Amino acid sequence: PPPTSRRAKMASKASGLKMRHMGGNIDSKESAKATKEYGEYFAEEDDSKRTGNYADVVNKYYDLATSFYEYGWGESFHFAHRYKWETLRESIIRHEHYLASKLNVGPGQKVLDVGCGVGGPLREIAAFTGASITGLNNNQHQVERGREMNKATGRHDTCDFVKADFMNIPGPDASYDAVYQIEATCHAPDQVACYSEIFRVLKPGGVFASYEWCLTDEYDPDNAEHRKIRQEILLGNGLPTARYTSEVLDNMRKAGFEVTEEVDLVKSADVTWYEPIDPYRVWVPWRDFWSFKTTLWGRAITHYLVWVLEAVGIAPKGSMDVSGFLKRGADGLVAGGKAGIYTVMYFTVAKKPLEK
Repeated sequence: PPPTSRRAKMASKASGLKMRHMGGNIDSKESAKATKEYGEYFAEEDDSKRTGNYADVVNKYYDLATSFYEYGWGESFHFAHRYKWETLRESIIRHEHYLASKLNVGPGQKVLDVGCGVGGPLREIAAFTGASITGLNNNQHQVERGREMNKATGRHDTCDFVKADFMNIPGPDASYDAVYQIEATCHAPDQVACYSEIFRVLKPGGVFASYEWCLTDEYDPDNAEHRKIRQEILLGNGLPTARYTSEVLDNMRKAGFEVTEEVDLVKSADVTWYEPIDPYRVWVPWRDFWSFKTTLWGRAITHYLVWVLEAVGIAPKGSMDVSGFLKRGADGLVAGGKAGIYTVMYFTVAKKPLEK
């Protein structure tokens, strides 16, 4: 592993709200319409409309939400297993390194990051392992942002991006030495088909490591409050549906994988996974100053800043609505975490069997 000072420099960094990136690749004149259409996908609990139009759901979501993610979360759009002595940023790095340590890869080997966001994890994991990593993403705006960041960090020689759907991964069979995904395949409309594509491009004997978002066994579909929480999570995070941990495990096996490890890491963390987005948490500035943006006051300041920017025409129309549904999604995640009905850290390690 790189020395501590190097690891600190590679940490995911939050930044200011970038006006030129708000709305992603959606024309500013169409942003309000896109926001309205996105919200309409979640008007009903029935998942079929969303799964049938998943590419549009997910693309609209990330075009609208990516600038907010970068502002509040940095370059790595994921939660992390956290010990009480760690800052959020330190835990995010360790979370990525833990997954990377399971891949068994090094210099000269090729790795695929499925649903890579703007590439924070792939740059970190490339630095940690020395492997060459390709990020697969179906959102053009995030691919463009990721390439900008690769050049800015000097990672463009070992990291690249492919704009493609993870339901139809480009390239021949057995192309990659390892594959991973971090909180991305929860967007898949058909998880068995998605995992089967990953299985196809992975070399025999290769590892697929995954952090998956799931409903836990505590979720009761007959409980109205549980269903409301589920719907808020879907809306605020661009998800077409939600699956139980047992379904995820079964779907991996149906795709052909041998699952060698599976654990819900939420259960062993000192700090709750939803703590970074809980607006009522106790904020300790000398430990995690950057996380002020997700406190109650930080949220309010951001929300009204967006209102002003939209009112004067700097931010695209619909930005306030985007801020609103992201808040609802965060509140749904906190409620789901507190009720024990949702996890964002169902960790699995699976292998593609060697050919006989």
